Amino acid sequence: MSSQGDDGDGDAQGMAVDQQPPTTGSPFTVTVGATVPTGFEHTAAEEVREKIGADVRIGKDRGRIYFNIGTDRLFQVHLLRSVDNLFVVVDEYQHYQFKESKEETLAELMQLASKLPWANALEVWRLNNSLKKRRGRRRGANGAKGKAKGDAADAENTEEQEQHLPETQQSCEAQDQADPESSSLPSSLSPEEAPCQPQLLKFRVTCNRAGDKHSFSSNEAARDFGGAVQDFFQWKADMTKFDIEVLLNIHNEEVVIGIALTEESLHRRNITHFGPTTLRSTLCYGMLRLCNPQPSDVILDPMCGTGALPLEGAIEFNSAFYVGGDNNDMAINRTVNNISHIQKRKEERDSAPGLPIDSVQWDVCRLPVRTSSVDIIVTDMPFGKRMGSRKKNWDLYPSCLREMARVCRPGSGTAVLLTQDKKCFSKAVSRMGGLWRKSHTVWVNVGGLHAGVYLLKRTAGTFGETPEDIYEAGNSSREVTEKALS
Repeated sequence: MSSQGDDGDGDAQGMAVDQQPPTTGSPFTVTVGATVPTGFEHTAAEEVREKIGADVRIGKDRGRIYFNIGTDRLFQVHLLRSVDNLFVVVDEYQHYQFKESKEETLAELMQLASKLPWANALEVWRLNNSLKKRRGRRRGANGAKGKAKGDAADAENTEEQEQHLPETQQSCEAQDQADPESSSLPSSLSPEEAPCQPQLLKFRVTCNRAGDKHSFSSNEAARDFGGAVQDFFQWKADMTKFDIEVLLNIHNEEVVIGIALTEESLHRRNITHFGPTTLRSTLCYGMLRLCNPQPSDVILDPMCGTGALPLEGAIEFNSAFYVGGDNNDMAINRTVNNISHIQKRKEERDSAPGLPIDSVQWDVCRLPVRTSSVDIIVTDMPFGKRMGSRKKNWDLYPSCLREMARVCRPGSGTAVLLTQDKKCFSKAVSRMGGLWRKSHTVWVNVGGLHAGVYLLKRTAGTFGETPEDIYEAGNSSREVTEKALS
């Protein structure tokens, strides 16, 4: 039996729980793991400390963090904005000694399945299902639409496989009337320890493996470990319509076994109308935290695409005002539709109506914005792959950086810009040295591409008076933009 999925994307909005449900029994502490956008592990750790007050450990495998939380506060983990997926840790080994031969290693993994302390993790899984059931009743939902586990690791030897994901997921609570005699829990768990007694629990195992010193593949590990789990619990294996997903995360000598708590990646929570290069909402959150938005700030996304960045800001950092613009009319239509979707969702939840956001169609090199009127610029620049081209970026980047410098406040303005075209961007920043100063860079994984999130600070230089500025002013900004984005 095998199952894998490390970069699949769910279609539904992530779970957002706004009430604490009743729990049964005494609360206990568990370790929760979270996958986050690669490169923003420290940002995610800061959010956990800020919102939950928990100590956070960053995993050896990039894109994962771990923290402890009581079961009475489990609902809080679903309020985090920087995490893609969540799972409860069954057990972990920091220095697991793998055997030299594949047969011995796989046999040991099979034996491990029956020795793990499953009870607490399964109880957390049941409590988590009760959170989702309560939310489903409030919103009239019929169930989950998709599932994904993990963020794409950028290690060269990471092995990943995708699976089609379930259309429905049945919680243990739906099996309250099941005959205890037909319980699929192992006999080693007493009725007091048994978190639930489903009549026929379906499961799959997902193995995410990184490292070049393993004698086995991800498929082989998931198959044999999954077979042992099936024998131990007497569950039914199902690769697509499963109730529970067991995770086997292996990074060199680190082994973490967990149970998934999210049915779909949380990163699509804001977007219903997607474009060819729509950013993950979790990556948008990380970029916005780098900006450190303050109340009354004017924040501009001059190449907003589907509006993922300004939407995330308007929801999470709603004391600022956001303007998203693009030269493409289809992109602006998608942005408007996404804004309308969020506003409608707020009305359904009886939240305060309206969002501090607006959208405009414009030319990024001739912005209809007053000089020195913007506090922060945050945008996803064309990589030159799906949008534009590397050749056209050599004209576009200097021109748009100059225009961004014009509208940004001298001495205090900030820009957070994402691009994978590192050589072109670095050259453009050097040409605009009198207007922008590069502060630092966060290296991220965007759909398997190694990209940079660049934090720039606006210098105190007066626009139009630096040598670089005067040179660039001789070019026709409109012609440059039309050539670069056509």
